[in-house]
Amino acid sequence: MALDGIYLYSLINDLKNSIVNSKIDKINQPEKDEIILTLRKDRKNLKLLISASSRFARIHLTNTVKENPIKAPMYLMVLRKYILGGRITNLIQKDSDRIIIMEIENRDELGFDSIYSLIIEIMGRHSNITLVRNRDNKVMESIKHITADINSYRVLYPGVNFVYPPSSNKLNPFSTTYEELNSYVVNNSIPFDDNFYSNCFTGISKLLSKDLYYNLIKSNTTPATNEIYEDFKNFIDNLDNNISYNIYSNSLGIVKDFYSLKLNSLGSDFLLKSYDDPNTLMEDFFVSKDKQDRLQNKSTDLQKLIHTNIERCNKKSKILNETLIECSEKESLKIKGDLLTSYIYTIKKGDEECTLLNFYNEEEEEYMKIALDKTKTPSENVQRYYKKYNKLKTSEEYAKAQLEKNLQEIAYLNSVLTNILNAESYSEIDEIKNELVETGYIRFRKNNKNAKQAKTSKPHHFVSSDGIDIYVGKNNLQNDYLSLKFANKNHLWLHAKDIPGSHVIVCAFDVPDSTLEEAAIIAGYYSKGKDSAKLPIDYTKVKELKKPNGAKPGMVIYHTNWTLFINPSDFNNKFKV
Repeated sequence: MALDGIYLYSLINDLKNSIVNSKIDKINQPEKDEIILTLRKDRKNLKLLISASSRFARIHLTNTVKENPIKAPMYLMVLRKYILGGRITNLIQKDSDRIIIMEIENRDELGFDSIYSLIIEIMGRHSNITLVRNRDNKVMESIKHITADINSYRVLYPGVNFVYPPSSNKLNPFSTTYEELNSYVVNNSIPFDDNFYSNCFTGISKLLSKDLYYNLIKSNTTPATNEIYEDFKNFIDNLDNNISYNIYSNSLGIVKDFYSLKLNSLGSDFLLKSYDDPNTLMEDFFVSKDKQDRLQNKSTDLQKLIHTNIERCNKKSKILNETLIECSEKESLKIKGDLLTSYIYTIKKGDEECTLLNFYNEEEEEYMKIALDKTKTPSENVQRYYKKYNKLKTSEEYAKAQLEKNLQEIAYLNSVLTNILNAESYSEIDEIKNELVETGYIRFRKNNKNAKQAKTSKPHHFVSSDGIDIYVGKNNLQNDYLSLKFANKNHLWLHAKDIPGSHVIVCAFDVPDSTLEEAAIIAGYYSKGKDSAKLPIDYTKVKELKKPNGAKPGMVIYHTNWTLFINPSDFNNKFKV
């Protein structure tokens, strides 16, 4: 990810025109490490997203709407107290590095004018957002508290003096002289390779360093330091004229990186998508990645629970199948018991074995050797074989029943896992957690009486090109509701064939082919086979569905159905902007 000092330089120049002299109307904190400022300028509202995420720290204008937590965090309360209603007076990049200072003018609690700095550090896992009062350099609050046992260089929590991160000994790309560069290269023994620029200058990512190196060696394979300096100075002097916001994707369309310049070193190996401004680019690049990362973190415990139970079921299946193999010899025990019964007059107590004609084999004459317990009577030996036979027969019946039950549980757990991976919001994850509570996989705990009840999400709703409503369950409880309660018995029901997925209901009695295809694509997209190129989808009338007694949520059976094949990737073209 090339969110380096050079990209921030272009971003801040763009943001200055939009947000300087704007008023802070609202402040929200949808995530523990992210805030959104709603700004008012020239009778227009703007939303500025600032994130201190360890993976996707950033700042840019956004149109994304996020759900806010029920209870406002302390950090948010402090921001609202000191800068809500304030005016943004300046936006500064510190020393061409990934530190941004947003200066805000507002009245304090006593009515006096005060200036605050919202200091945004975009530095991977060290990213932070800190509110500092300028007149005494006091930290009012920090979105991540840093104590002395975490960092020996500086601390960040309310009341302490603010200290910037340790300064880099690298050179400032906008003010470095040739003498400074030459001295730095000599003193640090820096070789001229594709990491040269990132090793010498602050704010230069390895991606840009590689491109600068590539562009120079095309014309001069062994440049001297003064030639390197002149080439770099020319690049910096013309930076504003060469700004070009691009996202780079591979031949499969998978997004790999972005930058504020056209990178020649990537050549024709990557597809280029250009943008008019850095905010739109970052919105496109980060939103889906950040959302998936946060949902993944939110659902980690649930996924671990599901995988643990699937592993348990797989072990149980192995044991049950081994039991069935052992039980496969039960018929031979019954035959031995029958033969001993028929020839009991030829056996006497004390015999260790006997050889008897097996009259069950009609194809050829066969004699069977049967082991005996010499301490038991012939009758007791007969009973011993029948007891073993009956024991294995009972074990086999039990193992088959348990194996069927176990396979159903594995299918259910895989469906829950698919729902987790397809979840698009925290509320959907919470509903899946509630489902696991209801099915006994998670122990029920009483909620805090003071906590507000979380809102229940509704099934996904789509409208086909023919104007027909299509509904999709987000979890197994919703699947049951749609298929068994909501849908009319003559509505159409769809599901990915033989794999976990959501129930899809088409609310029409006579479904056109175009709507049927679209509904099948939706069913494929919200299934475990969403990455398949050709996926079979079953469809039938709702009246054909049956739910067996004791079946887990989302489990139904049907015998009359039709199947069509679709490509789930078509979902993005038909239903996503």
